Amino acid sequence: MSPLHEQRYDVIIAGGGMVGSALACLLSGHGLEVAVIDRDGAPLEPFPATYATRTSAITEATRRLFVAIGAWRGMQARRVFPYRTMEVRDAGSGARLHFDSADAGTPDLGHIVENRVILAALRERLAEHRNIHLIAPAEPAALHLDSDAARLRLDDGRHLAAPLLVAADGGRSRIRELAGLTTWGWHGDHHAVVTWVRCAESHQNSCYQRFLPDGPVGFLGFDPHHASIVWSTTPERAEALAAMDEAVFCAELGAALEHRFGAVEACGERAVWPLVPHHAHHYTRPRLALVGDAAHRIHPLAGQGVNIGLLDAAALAEVIGEAHRSGREIGDHAVLRRYERWRKGDNLTVQLAMEAIKRLFAVDATPFTALRGTGLRLLDRAEPIKKPMIRRAMGLSGDLPRVVKSSGG
Repeated sequence: MSPLHEQRYDVIIAGGGMVGSALACLLSGHGLEVAVIDRDGAPLEPFPATYATRTSAITEATRRLFVAIGAWRGMQARRVFPYRTMEVRDAGSGARLHFDSADAGTPDLGHIVENRVILAALRERLAEHRNIHLIAPAEPAALHLDSDAARLRLDDGRHLAAPLLVAADGGRSRIRELAGLTTWGWHGDHHAVVTWVRCAESHQNSCYQRFLPDGPVGFLGFDPHHASIVWSTTPERAEALAAMDEAVFCAELGAALEHRFGAVEACGERAVWPLVPHHAHHYTRPRLALVGDAAHRIHPLAGQGVNIGLLDAAALAEVIGEAHRSGREIGDHAVLRRYERWRKGDNLTVQLAMEAIKRLFAVDATPFTALRGTGLRLLDRAEPIKKPMIRRAMGLSGDLPRVVKSSGG
């Protein structure tokens, strides 16, 4: 029995972050009434002069999605930074793997965008859709998946119902917990130190990653002298790096990067994030679907986490849109299972590949290091192999949603 004063929608999305907001915009295009529940109701403030610590490496596939929903222009109006080259270097052997947009025949390989820039542009788009209803600040308190609807009680006492509920509420998903969906994974032996830095020399629109024995350090270029840093290392080392005096940290980082971009002259506030990979055993139940980090969380060494989460959103929106147009029940498990079959295999492949790469570069034994270096050098010269790798890194290979296959403008 439904409670009195129950607010009804076509779809409820728990989580108003990047994946949840993008999904809402995509579903709005199918004429569905969408509620987005977000715990953060604070207005987005004007951006200060300094950079944010949390950034994303946006693939071409993701850029096309943002163009399709009308959010890319809002990001460009703030600040986005294209990168044209990407280099991976092995500290143990000194070998490298270099990618260049010229090899792919494209102007760039992707873009570095601060998360708050992405969210601000998406929030603008939410406000422009009359059939998207942002409910914030609010959090789920109770969930019932009935035969006709998913029913959600919020922490402020409101009751919502819809034929479909989507969990886009992150790695510690409350909806996943309330629904009893379980995950599997392994112990996270890395924490990430994230910050921004200023370097003496220009990075010339490049990204750089150096694999150290205790984990990779990633350099994601902003303007010519600034960059975002994601340094994955042991929990103890991460805490020590975060606690260092700024000058000491900059010197440590400069050495880790082999002073590739000259001296590291300054850094922003440092934050530490535990990296705990997991994967849901099931993405769907009748009336429920998981997307993004609620379904899977991967190591950030290749920057694919948010990109594959946004591909989840595009695939789910396509499946729901087709079901809606054909008169099928959008919360039916047979409909939702199509989404799960579409995305789960690809996501699992990416997750296991990232873990394998991390473990491969962590081996510091001399014979293995030499063999790894030889393999990396051979791969760097194998142009017929590198081109498909570049397309994969740009998100343009595999079974893509229609919104991503388009040119993107």
